[in-house]
Amino acid sequence: MKQLIVRNIEDEVVRALKIQAARRGRSMEAEHREILRDTLLSSTGGPSFKDWMGSMPDVGDDEDLIAPRDLPHDVE
Repeated sequence: MKQLIVRNIEDEVVRALKIQAARRGRSMEAEHREILRDTLLSSTGGPSFKDWMGSMPDVGDDEDLIAPRDLPHDVE
């Protein structure tokens, strides 16, 4: 097995990793391995969010998405 050294990790990321590992009863190293494994080897079988968004048709105008602000409404 290979080794991977990651440098210059922000303190808050290290803290979050430490907390998550403790909650799951793992060492930080084991938690890091699990995160990498889950993220890189898990396949949902579907398109990525980026691909999904890119597949949306480019129709309409931005103004179509603006909610009207002058609708009448009851005030009590």
